[in-house]
Amino acid sequence: MNGHPVKIIWEDNQAQPSKAAAHAKKFASQDKAVLMLNASLSSTYPPMVQAAKQANIPIFYAGAVCPPEVYPPSPDALQFCSTSFATKFDSRFALMFMGEQTKGSFKLGLAAMNIPLSRGEIDFAEELSKTTSMKVVAKEIIPPVTPDYTPFATKLKDAEPEWVYAWAPWAMEVRTFEALRKLGWKGKYLAWGHLESEDELARLKDDDLYVFATNSFYAENQDIHKKIREAATAAKTVYPYTKLSEGWIAAMVLEDILKKTPWPATPEKVRTAMTQVRVDTKGLKGGPLTWTPNNHFRTVNHYRAYKWDSKKNTIVVVKDWTPIEIK
Repeated sequence: MNGHPVKIIWEDNQAQPSKAAAHAKKFASQDKAVLMLNASLSSTYPPMVQAAKQANIPIFYAGAVCPPEVYPPSPDALQFCSTSFATKFDSRFALMFMGEQTKGSFKLGLAAMNIPLSRGEIDFAEELSKTTSMKVVAKEIIPPVTPDYTPFATKLKDAEPEWVYAWAPWAMEVRTFEALRKLGWKGKYLAWGHLESEDELARLKDDDLYVFATNSFYAENQDIHKKIREAATAAKTVYPYTKLSEGWIAAMVLEDILKKTPWPATPEKVRTAMTQVRVDTKGLKGGPLTWTPNNHFRTVNHYRAYKWDSKKNTIVVVKDWTPIEIK
């Protein structure tokens, strides 16, 4: 980058906090990293943050939910996030969307995974619902390793909600939905639209399964989608190209950071460059990604809602890009 070599070191912590801690310590002490990147579950954040702070190395969250520490007006000096599913802001859009779709009071069920950020976001949604015409009638907090979702889905179904809102890793969201349908529940289900959701909407073909996301879907076939698809084919990637958007955006952000970092790179120089990021997401999201000294998340988040339409036999946009200012 800028004529200088860049060495990237990969470790798989398998979403285990103990492994994340060991890897972070290795990055800092042995590898002398100038930047740590985390694309794992939120349960791995605390041990990585601890190691990074001890070495004063910035952290770039690039695969999972953004923690509150990156939000304005006083973000943590070392923490930055390029993904755009975000605590508190997501549920604000979700509750607004369900309210618009229903036009009146209704009963709401909530579902989270028993990990810190998922549980906290659903707790926030429950509190936020008290300012609306919706009434929370059930809330299920589901363990990460759950072989059978039926008991949790049964409690949700028995409360007779018209909507169920889930905000968690996709596996938990979709398995809860499928368990509800097997039990005969006929309501509407809203989930955060992870990268898997485009393929999953097409697989499930359920008109009352909604997802909201901050990424455009590959069915739109924009130039950036074609570019990613061609790159994935050339590289013979293991995962479907539809799951590569966040990684592509992270690479665009990383490139911008490194281009703005003077040589020789140091953690402090990298951190300063990170406060100046501005990346054109080329249509992958609803707008650019901008970091500032007072905002390590983005200045505006753009949301979109999708569902399957059986009559059209395709995925449709239910609500187009909706900007929410992050301040």
